[in-house]
Amino acid sequence: MASIRDYNVAEQLSSKLEEIRTKLLDQAMGEVLNGRVTELCQEHRRYMKSVFGTCFKKCKGDETIFDMIKTYKEDLKEKTSLQKEKSAEHLEVVSEIEDKEHHKALLFQRIEKLKKDQAKNRELIQSQNKANKDRLKKLNKCKDIFQKPLSLEIKKIQGKLCYEVIFSLSLCIRCIIQFQSEVQTTFKIRDFISF
Repeated sequence: MASIRDYNVAEQLSSKLEEIRTKLLDQAMGEVLNGRVTELCQEHRRYMKSVFGTCFKKCKGDETIFDMIKTYKEDLKEKTSLQKEKSAEHLEVVSEIEDKEHHKALLFQRIEKLKKDQAKNRELIQSQNKANKDRLKKLNKCKDIFQKPLSLEIKKIQGKLCYEVIFSLSLCIRCIIQFQSEVQTTFKIRDFISF
């Protein structure tokens, strides 16, 4: 055997010891590292599962939110179109109301004008009635004056009252010519009376 004091042997021994120490360290470190790596892998897997679950839930929640947003947009479009239709109908109704109000104002103006015309016509008719009553009184006086002393009569001719003077037999004029008949003479009262 070689002596320990031999430099080569000491070096070989120290290298062999170093190898054994390295192997043992590697083995111990490998076991520790393998255990730690396994723990880390399991933790990572658990973390990734929880992250995946959270992301999946958030994704589902986001899809639900996107569906709700889409539904709200469609509802908003429908409500906007309905509002436009209603506003158009409202404008039509307002314009019809304004037209009717204008027509109503025109009718009120016409009614006022007709009332004024009616009042004027009423006044005119009343004044004409008063004038006719006065004439009738005068005619009745004339009738009384002429009827009894002169034996006159008043006739209605063609639907209108015409006052004619008809002389009776006492005032008859006899024709001297070949006719021996009585002739009645008719005069209008206007010839004798001025109104």
